[in-house]
Amino acid sequence: MKEISAALVKAQTEFGPALKTHTNPAFRSKYANLSACVEAVVDALNNNKIFLMQPTHLCEDGVIVETVFIHASGEQISSGKLHVPATKHDAQGYGSALTYARRYSLMAACGIAPEDDDGNAAVRKPEVKAKPEPKPELPEKMEGKEGPWQLLVTTTPGNSPEDWVDLVCEAADMQLGFVKSKEDVTSIFTVNREIFNQLKAQSQVNYDLMLNRFKTAKAKFQ
Repeated sequence: MKEISAALVKAQTEFGPALKTHTNPAFRSKYANLSACVEAVVDALNNNKIFLMQPTHLCEDGVIVETVFIHASGEQISSGKLHVPATKHDAQGYGSALTYARRYSLMAACGIAPEDDDGNAAVRKPEVKAKPEPKPELPEKMEGKEGPWQLLVTTTPGNSPEDWVDLVCEAADMQLGFVKSKEDVTSIFTVNREIFNQLKAQSQVNYDLMLNRFKTAKAKFQ
């Protein structure tokens, strides 16, 4: 292994930089792709009578790549096998895994280490998300204005906000089952506006669904 060892030492002094010419859309920054990594080392290797080869090995869930340096003397050195799983089991998924594996195997074997986005992602501090604003506390009892369409919603110890939302929706649905005109539908909403405003504060989704139920009930009388 004397000749290939000496040739590799000399070749490494001639390696160029792995230029970061491509943009990673996920992180909006530059990285050195496979082509840039190969260009950084292949001329220096060839000038020192070293052939670069990256054979693949059978693998069911991804790809296995090995970077091998073969000297003109017949001596060769392998960097070892690198396994990369495929995110999707189709041609595109395996192709992406192969490119990724070749790039990292080559950089490890040649000792080049551009500061790329994949590496940055591994040590990137997680983003601190703003805490959502607290929802208004629920009163023990909420009543609509007095009248035939008045709703009364009472909570009990242990009720969660989701339980309260369910109670409001069930009570409103029950009232809508007795309406006989568009005016009745409007009255339910008007008389119990404070309750429905609280529903909106607790769950915009359920509030929107409730509005759709009122529109549907009103449309029956057109």
